[in-house]
Amino acid sequence: MNALRALRRKIMTPNRSATSLEVRGFHVKNPEARKLLESVGGTFLDGFGFAAEARVPAAAEPSLAAVPTRFRGFAHEGAAMAFAIRDGLRPGGGRNVERFLAGAGANHVYMAYVGVGWAMARLPRIRWSTLHAPDPLLRWLVLDGYGFHQAYFRTERYVYDLYEDASVPWRGATARDYGSRATDQGIGRALWFIGGTDVEVVTSLVERYPSGRRADLYGGIGLAATYAGGATEAELTALWDHAEEYRPELAQGAAFAAAARAKADLVCPHNELATQIFCGQPVALAEKITDETMADLPADGVLPAYEVWRQRISAAFVQSGHVAATS
Repeated sequence: MNALRALRRKIMTPNRSATSLEVRGFHVKNPEARKLLESVGGTFLDGFGFAAEARVPAAAEPSLAAVPTRFRGFAHEGAAMAFAIRDGLRPGGGRNVERFLAGAGANHVYMAYVGVGWAMARLPRIRWSTLHAPDPLLRWLVLDGYGFHQAYFRTERYVYDLYEDASVPWRGATARDYGSRATDQGIGRALWFIGGTDVEVVTSLVERYPSGRRADLYGGIGLAATYAGGATEAELTALWDHAEEYRPELAQGAAFAAAARAKADLVCPHNELATQIFCGQPVALAEKITDETMADLPADGVLPAYEVWRQRISAAFVQSGHVAATS
């Protein structure tokens, strides 16, 4: 049985070369940034492999817990993807993601939902109904993960040809037209990787998109720059200066990253640095804003509660005086 699980891991897990910046054709800013981004990708695949081989989700927990703090969230993201694919390939679905979220995935819930979105990109649409994403607020992170995957692996179409998923069907979503926006938030996160954490390259990629898509892209960039890191204080300040019109979204994305790191007890110095620049406060206070603005959210309408939540977070930084209001 152990041999069969090892074989399953070998068959399911993508080759590590898939995360090479050279293979992907991504910009290389310097050796340090390259090492960081390839370590993120490699750790994601490690987590995927742990989950692909595990008999049950709990069996993957010791290996996931042993991953270094900076990269542990990415390992849980990869694990969620593998568990979701296992569920999707099982006739009638499965309960791996459900059990993962009840265990080790609980403190990494943001990353887990994003990982389910990676699986969404790899499964036939007819199997999307097997994906476990029960939280009506956080389920939009699944489309965020889907958007990241598409930009990361289908870069020519989604980044250079500016393809927009005008209507991404998603089970149970009331505000279905919001799907393309949630996908753009994931594309924005991917731009941080595609641009090699080089602020000039990343922002030039954003400027290729129609202006109506840039706010969501910058939200994703703020999240990636804060969560993954890879930029100096001067570079993060340059990003803040360059994104003047989209600072509320940059701050919102950084706050999401702060919350994801804090809830999983994975806060690192680079998270504090980015949160101070983008949010004007430490990780703990940025996380508090995400929690407070979650209270009494309305039911999904033309805008889903998720977008109302994001707007409230942005507004909180405007009210604090750190971010100037935009028209």
